[in-house]
Amino acid sequence: MDVNDFDFDLPERLIAQTPLKDRTASRLLVMDKTTGAIEHRHFRDIVDELQPGDMLVLNDTKVLPARLIGEKQDTKATIELLLLKETGNDEWETLVKPAKRVKVGTVVTFGDGKLIAECVEVLEQGGRKFKFTYSGIFYEILDELGQMPLPPYITETLDDQSRYQTVFAKERGSAAAPTAGLHFTEEILQQLKDKGVGIEFITLHVGLGTFRPVSSDKIEEHTMHSEYYQVSESAAQAINEAKAKGGNIIAVGTTSARTLETIASENDGKIVATSGWTSIFIFPSYKFSILDGLITNFHLPKSTLVMLVSALSTRENILAAYREAVENEYRFFSFGDAMYIRPHRSN
Repeated sequence: MDVNDFDFDLPERLIAQTPLKDRTASRLLVMDKTTGAIEHRHFRDIVDELQPGDMLVLNDTKVLPARLIGEKQDTKATIELLLLKETGNDEWETLVKPAKRVKVGTVVTFGDGKLIAECVEVLEQGGRKFKFTYSGIFYEILDELGQMPLPPYITETLDDQSRYQTVFAKERGSAAAPTAGLHFTEEILQQLKDKGVGIEFITLHVGLGTFRPVSSDKIEEHTMHSEYYQVSESAAQAINEAKAKGGNIIAVGTTSARTLETIASENDGKIVATSGWTSIFIFPSYKFSILDGLITNFHLPKSTLVMLVSALSTRENILAAYREAVENEYRFFSFGDAMYIRPHRSN
């Protein structure tokens, strides 16, 4: 299957640069995953869409303010670090700009010396491993000095950093937000609970690989990035019980979808309490093991995320829905509007 099969025209003006003041004010394109039939609604209407007995699964990862701006200790040149992965002993794998200025032994300081980083290893593709020294608690210092690592297609400054965080964010470790969850408020979640919709949280820490383009013309040859996930015993039990009783399992975001499918595909369609790393690549021809529906944002042309949503329905249905979204000027990507790929209703 060719990557160009998942291309579509997207005017740059439709790339949302800032979040709406009201999280629930986003528009919601509802599409029947079998027929492709489309309805235009608003996100707050999701309460009407989900039914008693359905199970909503959300990703409770918390985005680190992982972008640090500092200066080389010797030359005072500006250096930008993006924290990717903690490897222990206060060492982190990072991306660096400009990487050519940073060699093993280079020292970078942040916040007038509140945080000091020494390069201890040169990695591939501009990556560097740094060892940090500081006084106090690392994550408190990071909250003070760091910035949210917004996606590369967002060029506006984010005034309120909490808007790139879900209201249920708990487990810190992501380099990017699970953006479908940004539309939810505590009030919406409570309304769903009151209606009889189950709500459970799992964790997948989103890596920057989510923004990387497909590396091959043939999507079957593409290698996915690896991301860490964990699921509790209580969440696994609740999801399995909902499925056994005939409820629809609805993932919020492609991160939740990938986590559920990673586990269910290895356990005969069941969710088990576990943790690990997933590099699952879902594209058309994939057979879903547990997922029935998906709430998601609108994704980049030719991205692995467009391929995933196409697998849940069909490529033709998804591209037709995306064309209609463009015609109706829906807002795209992280701060954009939402789409609900709904399980087919026969009535």
